[in-house]
Amino acid sequence: MPAVDTNHTKTIELVYQLLCDDVRLEVGNKLSFMGVFQEIHVPEVPFGLPRMAVCNHWRGTGDYLAEVRIIYPGRRQALAASTPSRLSLPVTGGFNTNITFFFNLHFTQPGDYIVQTLLDSNLFCETILPVSCAKSPDDGYANPLLN
Repeated sequence: MPAVDTNHTKTIELVYQLLCDDVRLEVGNKLSFMGVFQEIHVPEVPFGLPRMAVCNHWRGTGDYLAEVRIIYPGRRQALAASTPSRLSLPVTGGFNTNITFFFNLHFTQPGDYIVQTLLDSNLFCETILPVSCAKSPDDGYANPLLN
């Protein structure tokens, strides 16, 4: 995943980022991801999302403070922000999976929300999360994304 230009790009790499409804730790130290998504389509806005997980899988070395923010369209205000959490990669080639949970998110408008990942308070990566309002069948348009 490409990173925003920072001084961390040579020592740490964000291998993948997943947005989903829930993450569970299974037997054998395996992660199960439920409801993985890249965008959100809803019948109407505003709406509430009871739970959202952001899973970042890192590779590299060093100790960092990691944060995740969800920014409203227009980038003027944060919808949610995590508290900084310690991210430790002690050996070359080490890896760490950091999972951030957000609860009771209230999306007030459609548009492109931004999921920002920060390391040591510096922007490392941004992912766009499109939120759209699907038209109802009454409008003469049937959305194949809705059942």
